[in-house]
Amino acid sequence: MAAAGGKRFLLGLALALIGALAASSSLAANVTYDHRALVVDGKRRVLVSGSIHYPRSTPEMWPDLIQKSKDGGLDVIETYVFWNIHEPVRNQFDFEGRKDLVKFVKTVAEAGLLVHLRIGPYVCAEWNYGGFPLWLHFIPGIQFRTNNGPFKTEMQRFTAKIVDMMKQEKLYASQGGPIILSQIENEYGNVASSFGAGAKPYINWAATMATSLDTGVPWVMCQQADAPDPIINTCNGFYCDQFTPNSNAKPKMWTENWSGWFLSFGGAVPYRPAEDLAFAVARFFQRGGTLQNYYMYHGGTNFGRTTGGPFIATSYDYDAPIDEYGLVRQPKWGHLRDVHKAIKLCEDALIATDPAYTSLGSNLEATVYKTDAGLCAAFLANWGTSDATATFNGKSYQLPGWSVSILPDCKNVALNTAKINSMSMIPTFVYESLSEVVDSSATVNADWSWINEPVGISKNDSFVKPGLLEQINTTADSSDYLWYSLSTNIPGDNPFLDDGSQGVLHIESLGHALHAFVNKKLAGSKAGDSGNSKIAVDIPVTLLPGKNTIDLLSLTVGLQNYGAFYDQTGAGITGPVKLKSSANGSIIDLSSQQWTYQIGLKGEDQGLPNGSSSMWITQPSLPKNRPLTWYKTTFAAPAGDDPVAIDFSGMGKGEAWVNGQSIGRYWPTNVAPGSGCTDSCNYRGTYGSSKCLKSCGKPSQKLYHVPRSWLKPSGNILVMFEEVGGDPTQISFATRQIQSLCSHVSESHPSPVDMWNPESESKTGKTSRPTLSLECPRPNQVISSIKFASFGTPQGTCGSFGHGKCSSKRALAVVQKACIGSKSCMVGVSIDAFGDPCKGVTKSLAVEASCT
Repeated sequence: MAAAGGKRFLLGLALALIGALAASSSLAANVTYDHRALVVDGKRRVLVSGSIHYPRSTPEMWPDLIQKSKDGGLDVIETYVFWNIHEPVRNQFDFEGRKDLVKFVKTVAEAGLLVHLRIGPYVCAEWNYGGFPLWLHFIPGIQFRTNNGPFKTEMQRFTAKIVDMMKQEKLYASQGGPIILSQIENEYGNVASSFGAGAKPYINWAATMATSLDTGVPWVMCQQADAPDPIINTCNGFYCDQFTPNSNAKPKMWTENWSGWFLSFGGAVPYRPAEDLAFAVARFFQRGGTLQNYYMYHGGTNFGRTTGGPFIATSYDYDAPIDEYGLVRQPKWGHLRDVHKAIKLCEDALIATDPAYTSLGSNLEATVYKTDAGLCAAFLANWGTSDATATFNGKSYQLPGWSVSILPDCKNVALNTAKINSMSMIPTFVYESLSEVVDSSATVNADWSWINEPVGISKNDSFVKPGLLEQINTTADSSDYLWYSLSTNIPGDNPFLDDGSQGVLHIESLGHALHAFVNKKLAGSKAGDSGNSKIAVDIPVTLLPGKNTIDLLSLTVGLQNYGAFYDQTGAGITGPVKLKSSANGSIIDLSSQQWTYQIGLKGEDQGLPNGSSSMWITQPSLPKNRPLTWYKTTFAAPAGDDPVAIDFSGMGKGEAWVNGQSIGRYWPTNVAPGSGCTDSCNYRGTYGSSKCLKSCGKPSQKLYHVPRSWLKPSGNILVMFEEVGGDPTQISFATRQIQSLCSHVSESHPSPVDMWNPESESKTGKTSRPTLSLECPRPNQVISSIKFASFGTPQGTCGSFGHGKCSSKRALAVVQKACIGSKSCMVGVSIDAFGDPCKGVTKSLAVEASCT
């Protein structure tokens, strides 16, 4: 059997084994590990994994997301388990809808993939309160994540609950299910030193507790260098090639390869170049890694009030290979798929032996996996930022800066991480104004109804306390909102009124934002930010002789989710609160007075988010730009099945619900800084979360995902609670579509990895050449036009290609003939097809196309 053919046969066999293991409930698998890899039924495995968090999408989206993950070359889906959504009230559990963990795991298994279940139960994840339920905070004597009896009791109870659920459904690999790994705790090593003497006993207890649950599969701890045996310690980060497990008996595993970064309200949008992410993946496998997980592979959406932070945005897109809306992000998805294929071509050699390293020069390294049986795979790395030529086994190889070439036979390059063969796609939002989707032909204003949220105290469950209360301890996070209200009497002869009653209201708050009303009118607002949630603000006010009301609405924007003792981070107006005279500087300190408190909004208690109340007001004159207003309208779903978003431009800040389901907090007025972004980000060199940013000077998020499964053809109800004032008639609906397909491939690119078959080439004498490929993203689409085609020295990027100094006159006609009318096409990048417009120059082919 030819070596390359043998590799393909073994790869196919391995994939079939994954499918059999994941899908069958009758064949139990023995999952262990050694120093090289996880061992499944006696065979070491090289595994590619990706994170998809089940509550950040919908059950209707799961099958497509998982299939796209499989098509992208993933073997494993990794997810956290989110304690606070499953047990919002102690001993009252919820596993319905987006919270249906068992259904999610079974959906993964049905696709023939495996599962890594990260139970935690602390998850971080930019998730509200790090995944812990708020009631945990109120257990007497509790201290989180340390050697504390009450905490350990609750942690063990929930962990055992999840393990038992999985066992009852026979979902562990030891029972024939898909779960091959579980995680206990999460990144504790990052904060352990802050817990002092309690840290080590706690982590030892957590390991013993987890293994005692007898799952039949290994447990891991990420970022835990002292993880006790048999727990595998794993790496999280942008790069983990230099990571070494804490025992020679444990495999090198990467639980979080950050595919991008999270978005914060008030921040620019982070992204990570595909070439850098591919470089990090290849370097990890080059240097002995055998399981790598993308965090995230699909980020999804922080529906409802699930965001952490504080100030984490509603979008959790994460620049992941599958975007927030469930569409593949190209070229990232496709390039990583090709990387996975190249690595799988090396799998037999990778699992058969340990790596041998050789320096090829400054910042150059060769890694070889070679056995006496004739298996050989090599990785050639250039971790410098300049291109280099390296000699390996007597042959010369061109290595672009910050790249890895993968040689499955130690001779021929199957892929270089800096040379992308995958096509790019330009996504766009196609807008429909609200008037196009409302359910009646009347005027837009007439389709809106509204209810005013009262300023200050309006509920019967208000209470009075002296002084200023911390918010989280008061509300238990039952709502974002807490009213602080008082009346203060200022006699007419009070020196405070010497300057015509002008003064300043000074407020200090732990965060996260506040709105101040004086005599029932909005006097001012202030918000913290992701760098500092605390607020100190001076608001000009006009006071009256006699009684004045001061109503302060404090609000949270997701609770802290990371850091030692993060659960002790407070919020709310803890003071001081003072009135300062503009005339004479006299001060009235209100901090210790009797304040009246109200948890939440009256509209929340009245069930306004579901839109069914009889109190909605409909009049021709719609109030706009008014604070504390509930709005409602009905609309028809946009036509087709493209993903749907609402653009909240024109609104201020609040929360929105569609058919009673919260699509999250909206805040389009929170704008990213005007500087710090770059039109093109150089993938070369170490990546960090602030290296590659876009959308500076624009709203951090103006478009908010509405899952299709939440919509009916017509009669959908949209409800918004607007805090500061906006114009609801300005919002619009949009569908996420693909505007263009592009590809740019040079003569120096390796041929597509699917074509890699050097032994066949040597027999036939035919050499595979670089090839440009395009494929329409949706079923029943065909390539309808070629917007641009140039063979020679084209410049620019997808959407802005231009001809260079030399360009073949045949290019457009050749590409049109190959592609128009087809769902997909492949065009060889060579002078045979296009002629040679500039001899002695390395040429490339750039194409932009559209599908209909």
